[in-house]
Amino acid sequence: MSNSGGSRSMLHQQQQKPPTSAGDSSSSVANSSAPSSSSRKLAIKNLSLVGSSTIDYSSEWSKLKEAVDAVYQSTSVQYTLEDLLKAVETVCNHYLADTLYKDLQMVFDQFVQSNLHKFLTDSPDTVSYLRTLASFWDNYCCQILMIRCIFLFLDRQHVLFNPEMRSLWDLGLNTFSRRILDNREVQRRCIGGLLELIELERGGDAVDRQLLRTLLRMLFDLGQYRTVFEPEFLAATERLYRIEGQQRLAALEVADYLSHVETRLAEENDRLSHYLNQCSRTQLFAVLLQQLLTAHLPVIIERGLRPLIVPTVRRDDLSRLYGLLARIEGGHSQLCDAFKSLIKQEGCSIVQNPSCDPEKDRAMVQQLLDFKDKVDEIQANCFDSNEKFQHAIVHSFEAVCNCRPNKPAEYIAKYIDSKLKSGNKSASDEELERLLDKIMVLFRFVQGKDVFEAFYKKDLAKRLLIGRSASSDAEKSMLSKLKQECGAGYTNKLEGMFKDIELSHDINSAFRQHLAQQPQPPSIDMSVNVLTMGFWPTYQPGEVRLPPEMISLQELFRRFYLGKHTGRRLLFQHSLGCCNLKAQFSGGQRKELLVSEFQTLVLLLFNDSDSLTLIEIADRTGIEESELKRTLLSLCVQKQRVLIKNPSSKDVLPTDTFQYNAEFRHKLIKVKFNQLQLKETDKEQKLTEERVFADRQFQVDAAIVRIMKMRKTLEHNPLIAELLEQLKFPCKASDLKKRIESLIDRDYIRRDSDKQNLYHYVA
Repeated sequence: MSNSGGSRSMLHQQQQKPPTSAGDSSSSVANSSAPSSSSRKLAIKNLSLVGSSTIDYSSEWSKLKEAVDAVYQSTSVQYTLEDLLKAVETVCNHYLADTLYKDLQMVFDQFVQSNLHKFLTDSPDTVSYLRTLASFWDNYCCQILMIRCIFLFLDRQHVLFNPEMRSLWDLGLNTFSRRILDNREVQRRCIGGLLELIELERGGDAVDRQLLRTLLRMLFDLGQYRTVFEPEFLAATERLYRIEGQQRLAALEVADYLSHVETRLAEENDRLSHYLNQCSRTQLFAVLLQQLLTAHLPVIIERGLRPLIVPTVRRDDLSRLYGLLARIEGGHSQLCDAFKSLIKQEGCSIVQNPSCDPEKDRAMVQQLLDFKDKVDEIQANCFDSNEKFQHAIVHSFEAVCNCRPNKPAEYIAKYIDSKLKSGNKSASDEELERLLDKIMVLFRFVQGKDVFEAFYKKDLAKRLLIGRSASSDAEKSMLSKLKQECGAGYTNKLEGMFKDIELSHDINSAFRQHLAQQPQPPSIDMSVNVLTMGFWPTYQPGEVRLPPEMISLQELFRRFYLGKHTGRRLLFQHSLGCCNLKAQFSGGQRKELLVSEFQTLVLLLFNDSDSLTLIEIADRTGIEESELKRTLLSLCVQKQRVLIKNPSSKDVLPTDTFQYNAEFRHKLIKVKFNQLQLKETDKEQKLTEERVFADRQFQVDAAIVRIMKMRKTLEHNPLIAELLEQLKFPCKASDLKKRIESLIDRDYIRRDSDKQNLYHYVA
């Protein structure tokens, strides 16, 4: 660099001289003697060194070595820094830089070698040994920097342009590494002491973190952190946490163990931020998670998941479990599988009822809704709305809602009925709407939607006919939800029921106007709901003996209606009728009794008699025996005892007598007795189930014929597979086989004469 700079300076001087000075001895410009030459050649020579061409290297080196020794011994010298810098520059400019570099390297070696004995002496105190090493290292680094300042010209002008040479800083580090750290004893005591301090800190003791930081930084600067320290450190970490994981998991609850793991992760992260190098982060956490979580994952999930959910949700612990398992491969997958299994187990315990307890069945839907809210909250708040867990919830509830065929669908319909009755005042319209949305979620999981339709239609009919719906808007909202979920065909009959009720209001208005035009209008007001048989549930017809006034009104309505609608037939269903009776008891108490038509027929008998037997009441009313017993018991209940039964018991015998209770008392003027009509009897439930199963047989037959008509010829197993895929309700292969045999008997299909499991369609 100095030679190059000299050349540029000389060139500048030569360009300032006139061309005639070509013969000057100091000129480096070659001028041609031919005046006619059109071009000139310019030659550039190195700048000649000023003064003597040789120096006394021994004298210069002696001066520099004295300065280096003063740095090592922390003493002063007689030379200024400027003198030392000029000495280095002079040596380098006289092509003695290599010699100077080698002599300086030898001084480094001698100094470090002379201090090696400090680290080979016996020192039982590990901390003192490490502090001695750290102190020497800190001083040594400062000394190298000071020496580099003196030999800066050598470092920048000579070493920089010689790739095979180390910089003075790297030379000093390499010398320290070769002479001290490469010594097996020093290395053993240094690495062992560091691991010992880290283990003490992991055990809860306070250690000198600055000492650890200094020595670990030393190892990193010397290139021995990754190759020497880290393998030993990771091996010690693995041993520690392998033993700790086994002991802690055996002694602690899983939730406490997870809290301990989280604490350990935070501690290791803190060590990384204070003294460990960040290059160890990935491997360190991999070892820790492997020994504390992955190695014990089946036990953690098996022992830990259920107590965090059942009976109450421990949100913080669940979130911790989810967060920790997210850090290991396959953790979420195993947690999701266990979560799905838990939902199925808990849900099926709600749905299944081995003891056939009716109270448990009635509580089934509410418990399912509460359980669904619970797992949804877990998925949203504890599992970070993970879609994998959401799919697990859906699949699990599909299995739960169908682990007991038909019953969930039946009780969902009954639950909706209980919420849509007018007696349900505990929820506002908005709360009721939200509840219906939740119920529809369960409804989607149910396979037996035909069972739901049958029971829902039966209950809806009672609510509409007796006028017990909580809200027409809520009824229509539920109908809209069913239509959106299952299609217009599913709700066609339900919509027809609403239309019949609306048309009946118009018919009753016209009938009242017709009665008002009669010469002698009846004293009894009657409203009739005209129902289309195809839309409404099928009711068992029954004849009863009505009072003359009611018979007269029925005939008036029959003539009025058939006069406007010819070709139709009216059939009165007395089991669905209800009446408003005015009664007077002792003391002049007047009450309005809201009763069913059967209850009305019984109570009217006591206008003429104070006491009647069961046989007498049955003979005079014509009510079927089981229905009559239900009706009589409903009038003899403790809180609303309008009749007194003798003897007082829950069973009704033919010899029992019933007496009018003149001392009847009630705080309300209007007293409801017709709740009995809303209650489902065992007979009604069985009839509903039988109708559903009969409809299913027709659907199976139609599906078999449809498939065979398209396929013409098909074997038994493929036919069963297609049926199970097409049918929207659960059914057994044995039941399908019976329907196939039935169609063979009725000549819809025939069996192949040579191959028994092959069927042919009969056109």
